[in-house]
Amino acid sequence: ETRSPCCCLAWTLVIGTMNCLVFLLNLLLMFVIFTIVLLPTIVVVYFGFQCHSQVLHSSARYCKSILDDNSSSALIILGFVIMSPLIVVAMAIYCSLARRLRLLVCFQPYSLAVYKGGCCCHGEGAPCCARGCSAPLKVWV
Repeated sequence: ETRSPCCCLAWTLVIGTMNCLVFLLNLLLMFVIFTIVLLPTIVVVYFGFQCHSQVLHSSARYCKSILDDNSSSALIILGFVIMSPLIVVAMAIYCSLARRLRLLVCFQPYSLAVYKGGCCCHGEGAPCCARGCSAPLKVWV
C-alpha cells in the first residue's frame, strides 16, 4: 500500500537524513584510517619539502646538520614511493572494518518511503534491523 504524499515526503526526508548520516560515518571512518595508515608518508614528505632549498628551506637545526638537498629529494621520492602500497593497505583495512561493522548495509532505499510496511533489515545481527523481515539479503558474498 502506498503512503500519502505528505507521509511519503516525511519518510523520504527521514531516510535521506539517515543515509547522509551513514555516509558521513563512513567518510569519517575512512578519513581516520587513511590518516593513521598514511602518517609515515605524510611525515617523510613533509620533512623532505621542509628542508629542500628550492621549496621551503627551513632554518631548523636538523635541516642544516642532517638533511641537505640530496637527502631531502630522497625523502620526497621515498614518501611518494611508499604511498601507493600504504593506500592499498588503508583501503583494505577500511573495507574489512566496514564489512565487519556492516556499515554499507545501513543505507536504505527510498522505496521504504513510498510503500507502507517495507522491510529495512539485511541479515541477522545487522545494526539497522527492523521487525517483519522475511528473507535476509546477502550483501557480501
